[in-house]
Formats: sequence, C-alpha cells, structure tokens
Amino acid sequence: MTQTPSTPTTKIETDLDPVLMTVMANRLDGIVREMTNTLLRAARSAVISSARDFSCCLVTGDDQLLAPAEGLPVHIFGCHIQTANMRKYHGDDIRRGDAYLDNDPYGGNTHPADHTYMVPVFYEGEHLFTSVAKCHMADIGNSIPSSYFVLAKDVYHEGALVFPGVRIQRDFKNIGDIVRMCRARIRVPDQWYGDYLAGLGSARVAERRLEEFCAKYGVPTVKRFIKEWFDYSERRMIDNIRRMPKAKLVNKGKSDPLEGILPGGLELTVKLEIDPDEAMINVDLSDNPPCVDVGLNTSLGSATSAVVGAIFNALEKDLPRNAGSFRRLRFKYAEESVVAAPKFPHSCSVATTNVCERLVNITQSAFAQLGEGHGLSEGGTGLGVGMAVISGKDHRRADAPFVNRMMLSTNGGPSSPVADGWVNYAIPVIAGLMYRDSVEVDELKHPLRVTSLTLVPDSSGAGRQRGAPAQEIELTPTGHDVTAVISCDGQHAQPRGVLGGLPGTAGSTWRVTGNGDLTRLPNVAQVVLKKGEGLRGRDSAGGGYGDPLDRDVARVHHDVLEGWESRDKARDVYGVVFTGEIEDDSLAVDTAATTARRAELRAQRSAHA
Repeated sequence: MTQTPSTPTTKIETDLDPVLMTVMANRLDGIVREMTNTLLRAARSAVISSARDFSCCLVTGDDQLLAPAEGLPVHIFGCHIQTANMRKYHGDDIRRGDAYLDNDPYGGNTHPADHTYMVPVFYEGEHLFTSVAKCHMADIGNSIPSSYFVLAKDVYHEGALVFPGVRIQRDFKNIGDIVRMCRARIRVPDQWYGDYLAGLGSARVAERRLEEFCAKYGVPTVKRFIKEWFDYSERRMIDNIRRMPKAKLVNKGKSDPLEGILPGGLELTVKLEIDPDEAMINVDLSDNPPCVDVGLNTSLGSATSAVVGAIFNALEKDLPRNAGSFRRLRFKYAEESVVAAPKFPHSCSVATTNVCERLVNITQSAFAQLGEGHGLSEGGTGLGVGMAVISGKDHRRADAPFVNRMMLSTNGGPSSPVADGWVNYAIPVIAGLMYRDSVEVDELKHPLRVTSLTLVPDSSGAGRQRGAPAQEIELTPTGHDVTAVISCDGQHAQPRGVLGGLPGTAGSTWRVTGNGDLTRLPNVAQVVLKKGEGLRGRDSAGGGYGDPLDRDVARVHHDVLEGWESRDKARDVYGVVFTGEIEDDSLAVDTAATTARRAELRAQRSAHA
C-alpha cells in the first residue's frame, strides 16, 4: 500500500503579494491559537485544561491540512483523512450549523481516546474550510477506568465508544441521542460533557473567525492564497531536501516486552530514501510486524504523524507543516501491520504513545547516519507513574467519582547537533508542546498527595550535547483506594545516543508499601493503592549527541553545579576534573588535569577499539 504525493508544483511566480500572503497565513495561525485558548480555558478535565493534551487545526474544504499552529505532532497528520470521511459519510447533506464527532482509528483518527470535533465552515454557500479540535478525553467508556488499555485483546475488550464521523449538531443544536449515549456509558459524564462543549466551542470560534476572514479578503483571494501558500510550502520543502545528501537509511528499534504476551517486544523498522534530485523523501514502513492482539496497533494517522514529526525534527525548524510540504513525502505501508495499517477488530488503544514513541526515535536518529550536524538522539519514552490514569472516589466531594490522565512528570528530551535535551519534553510524540500539570492543582482536583518530584542526577545520556535527565515522582492516596493504570514503554531499552553519544537511563515503576518496602512493577500495570501506600516512578532520560569528551568544559561545570551530573561522572565520562567544592562556591575546572584526563580516556578508548 503506497501513498503518493500530489503533482509537484514548479511555478515560482505568485499572483498574491508576498506580504499579504504572510499576513493571511499568520491570521490563520492566530485563529488556531484562539481555538487553543478557548479549549484550554473551557475544558473540565485536567488532561485537557491543565496538561493541554489536545490539538486544533484548520483543514480546507477539499480536505488538505492548512494550519496546525502548535498542534501536537501525533495529532495533526490524519485530520484531513477524518474530514474526508465526514464528507464521504454525509455527502451533500453537510451544511452550515452542523458539527461532527470522530474517534475511529480505522478511519484516520489517532486512537479512540482522541475525540475529534469537526465543524464545516461555509461562506456564500460554499464549504471552504473545516475547523478541527482533537481532545484526549479522560474517560471514553472503556472496560477499565482508563482511556489507555495496552492489554486490550481487541476493540470489544477495549470497550471504547467509537463514533465514525457522526453528526452531533444540526442547526447549531446538539443531537441529544449522541449526548445521552455518552452520558449513559462514561464514568464521569459531567466532566465529559464539559469537555465536549469545550471542543465544540473551540471549533465554533474558528467558524466565526473564518467567516470574518472570508468577508475581509473575498473568496477569490482566499482560494488563491490557499493554493499559493501550499505551493510556497512545497518549495521550502524542496529546498531543504535538495540540500541533503542522497542516501538510503535503515533504522530499527524495539518496544518494551509485555509479560506473557510479547516477551520480546516488537521490532520496528523505518526505511528512508532521501532523493535530493527528485526532492523527495520516501518512507517505507512496510517491514513491520503484523497486527497484535493487544492495544499497541497504531492507526494510519498516528504512525504517519510520528514519522512526519520526526522528519520535520531533522529538517529546518520553521518549515510550514501543511499539505504543501507533505507533497514531498511518499509513504509505503504494509497491508495489515502494527504500524499504520491496523485491521479491525485489533485494538489501537495506545496508538499515539508506545509504538509511536519508538517510531519518532527510530526516524529522527536515522538522520544521524548522514553524519555530524544531522538528526537527533533518542528521547525518553513512556507514560510512567506521573502520566498514569487515576480513578476512584473523592472522599472530599461526597465520594464523587473521578477519572483523569495526569501529566506530572516527563521523560528527558533528546539532544541535537546544537542543543542539550529539553527537561519538559514529555514523550517523543509530544516534543514539549503539552503542559506539565501543577502539583498543587492536581492535589486540589484529586485525592492524591505528591510526596516528591525530582530530577535524577547522572541519568542523562552523555554527549557533546547532553540528553535531558530523567525525573522521579512518588505519590500516595489521601482517602479511599485509588486505581492507577500505567501504560509505560521505555523501562527496558535505554534511549540511544548517536555519533558517539551515550544512552540515557531507562525508566522504572515501584509500588511502595505502608512500611516503605518497594516492589518493582512491570512496565504495564493496573494497581489499586490504599491510603498509606504509594507509587514511585522514574521516567527515562534522553540520549547524547556526539562524543562526551568534546563537550564544552564550561557546560560540564554548569551541569555539576546544577546537580544534574556528579563530579565522578564529569571525571569518568566527560574527562573534566574539578578543584574546590560546590558548597562554598569554590568549584572550578582544573584545566591541566582535564586535558590530561581527556587524553587518558581517548587512549583507553583506542586501546579497546
């Protein structure tokens, strides 16, 4: 199964004034940001209103991604497939005042937890745009109290309510049947309904702004802008690819094992062919395992988004992310595969995380095979304890039920040719675009206490550029039992460094008994905690980029002062020797000893080569 791009554009001249085109493009991004602010402020659940696990974008009336602004990479590619399905399902019956809900992973959506609200935008009777708000819901009616279910044998075991392009509003009014279905099945119906209204409100805000946009510029100018904006984006992409060397890259990686189900994990492969002459990047995802009887299968939208996001990570940073630049990417898929080609009824419950995180890492680190200045290391992976789904009854609110996906800790980010990894990276498919929850807000919203949240010294993948360190969190219930669903990947294989960079540390999860004893838990676990018990989780750290012995000694000095790296690691890995002490502000680099130590470490390395 091959996806081919549209016919490339070679026309350089534009009919639209470049300044006007820039103003119009930024106006559309402004509309998406207004959608984002609306959803962030109006949502009820913490996973949306605090963690910002949602994305907004604009799609053209003929189903081309136009403006994603700061949408999460894993959410964005595929929205145009969803709007195309909306039109396929409803045909000429779509009209102004409609709204549609889609969360079908077989029809272009990411995974069932991402409820996608689509509003067709008409002007002078013509369907010119569709505004899209995609939200990760705290509960979607799953058979367990979590919108993630790694161990689901199929969609029936998963139990999610699935809406394939269903109309939810006509003439700007809710279709009550759909709302009643959800409220009857979802554990926290008022919270879900609040998020439902926020998603719809976000899409409706865009509808009003796009109508104003069309009124200001006129339909002919708007259509000309869309065409020329896509053509410009394609030219930018062509220029980037033509500056890269011709190459065929193959990279592999493994997901974590699942006890008794997938003891060896899943071996994943990404093949890239960079053709600067044709100005194309060909992506072959066909050499991957067939669908599995757990929730790890990735939808077309999520797997392709993961790879597209990683490709853009390795290219120039300000390339437009839209249908124009996507013309220069060609994909090949298997007919039935865990990667991008799930077959019903295989579950895609965690399609946006576990396997997709690996695909991002495999793809972006593959570009490092081109040599210095290309690609990134691997970032930390896994929805650990700080990103668990928690549920139970809140003793402070008359035992009201609660369900929420937390975002309290994050994995360490990957290093690049020019920068250390980001501390607030989260996971590869998010790449720092979500927010981290406030500890105080989460403690107010849920009957939990966070007893510690720290960075882990010496966990970073060393390199000329250092990966970000791991984080460790411990939390405990304050009242009734709390169920925590942990859907983690990244607790076995370490995030790899590139071009001589060292790996970051893997994650781990521990149950803490009332007397403080620790029991190691598997990477995927469902745990019931009683008051006095706790969970401790360590996220994984980012890999390094380049030789640690080439790291600027001033940066090593800074890392030791900050407590991110120890003096021992500085000496043994970075070859940097210090005099003085941190405590009295006398810590300083011993330049002569550092030169000798680095020469000694290089000699030892050569002797063992």
